[in-house]
Amino acid sequence: MAALATKQSLLLLLSSLLLLIGVSTGSFYDNFDITWGNGRANIFESGQLLTCTLDKISGSGFQSKKEYLFGKIDMKMKLVAGNSAGTVTAYYLSSKGETWDEIDFEFLGNVTGQPYVLHTNVFTGGKGNREMQFYLWFDPTADFHTYTVLWNPLNIIFLVDGIPIRVFKNNEAHGVGYPKSQPMKIYSSLWEADDWATQGGRVKTDWSNAPFSAFYRSFNDVDCCSRTSIWNWVTCNANSNSWMWTTLNPNQVGQMKWVQDEYMIYNYCTDYKRFPQGLPTECNLG
Repeated sequence: MAALATKQSLLLLLSSLLLLIGVSTGSFYDNFDITWGNGRANIFESGQLLTCTLDKISGSGFQSKKEYLFGKIDMKMKLVAGNSAGTVTAYYLSSKGETWDEIDFEFLGNVTGQPYVLHTNVFTGGKGNREMQFYLWFDPTADFHTYTVLWNPLNIIFLVDGIPIRVFKNNEAHGVGYPKSQPMKIYSSLWEADDWATQGGRVKTDWSNAPFSAFYRSFNDVDCCSRTSIWNWVTCNANSNSWMWTTLNPNQVGQMKWVQDEYMIYNYCTDYKRFPQGLPTECNLG
């Protein structure tokens, strides 16, 4: 009887954990509002799948109900397949106002058979110009892959399927701005930008392939500091052993070096022509 009771207790605990996981990942109905596109963005599968669509008339997009001030935020995405030239699938965090902060993932489409470009950027106080661009080591249109922003007081880590590709460190001590005081919402959209998105604008969107669609699943913000109203304080449960103080461990440093050695195609910190008066301060801090 004791063994049976123990087994039942474990099953109850497991069920509770699974329930908590389900609640924490939530549904798109609970976590996001579709904000534009006139019916071109939709939620399916009882809130577990969201799609954004682009045609010649309009793109579409959505934003989070919450605002975040630090967090580890995951989204699984499957990008526009086939000839996606001229399309941009943006997934980012941003505050508002003239001196906004922003953390960007942007996926720049390409012609069939050519790789997507993953464009990343960090804005502080309304100033960006911190672009790093990558090819991916897989086909991002064939299946869902996880794109993560880990943003805490020490650094911003961009991850793809758990592999870090970029770190932006808090170098305020050296006069470099860092996003730490403006809560940000999550935004995502699928839109047309064929004046610049693909091969510098040389390749235009082929509208005979429209409508274009991007797909989203498995949003997770269980580790975050957030609020649902500007009238509320940002709340979180962070401690000294949590994501709140995470930096890269040696293994992750090695993973990031592999990605940057093999797949990085642009780094603002090596663009001397762009910054003839000297590279941005953070580029010389390691």
